[in-house]
Amino acid sequence: MPHFTAPDGAQLFYTDEGHGIPLLCLAGLTRNGSDFDYMAPHLPPLRLIRLDYRGRGKSDWTGAETYTIVQEGADVLALLDHLGLESAAILGTSRGGLIGMYLSAVAPDRVRGLILNDVGPVIDPLGLSRIGDYIGRTPVVHSYAAMAVALEHVMDGFDAPPSRWMEEAKKHYILTDQGLDLNYDPALRTAFLEAMKQPAADAWPLFEACKDKPLALIRGANSDLLTQATADEMAARAPEMIYEEVPDRGHIPFLDEPEALSAIHRFLGLLI
Repeated sequence: MPHFTAPDGAQLFYTDEGHGIPLLCLAGLTRNGSDFDYMAPHLPPLRLIRLDYRGRGKSDWTGAETYTIVQEGADVLALLDHLGLESAAILGTSRGGLIGMYLSAVAPDRVRGLILNDVGPVIDPLGLSRIGDYIGRTPVVHSYAAMAVALEHVMDGFDAPPSRWMEEAKKHYILTDQGLDLNYDPALRTAFLEAMKQPAADAWPLFEACKDKPLALIRGANSDLLTQATADEMAARAPEMIYEEVPDRGHIPFLDEPEALSAIHRFLGLLI
């Protein structure tokens, strides 16, 4: 399996498939590169790169103090260096979008453009509270079937078939002899709670750094993390931004919805 060694010695997992425009996919806070499985079959020919952040998926666990946007951004740059890429377009889901905005500000030459999947410079406290309720907690259910049913009930704002929740359960939980377990370092909870103690930073300058690049925003119509007001403000500040809202989706769209794919294809057309 492909891993590369980060400057601090951590072994980080990635996949690199296809040829053409490099599209680097960065997942949400607790998730990994498998998040983009739904989207991948619908893409035109390109170079699809996915990274499991440290502490997630198949990458090394390196401790709560390393689970930060700054460190994860540095890991993204290290991966680009490892692959010999001067730059790549980034598709960032939630946490991944924050990393993409951060890199657009601190390493603008490395980011060819950015797709934000249900995230922006203002995070709604309601969504953060929901994340705080589950992050780092071992599931109480003991089978994929039970987890699929649980996800269908707790994921407010979604209209998706039971088969999709079964796929989600199998992607994001590990079946053990004792039941289901997390597929990420539980210490991510410590990192999240510590970050929540800090004063909220003004992230609008990070978004402003993206405005001169190809830019797209995908929002779940029922999102509890990215409000309609924030999305409207993003559209007002970046009139050229591609913007699609996905009905019957909360946080986060799966990216195989027609609206999401429309935004992604239009964005990719700007890179040619």
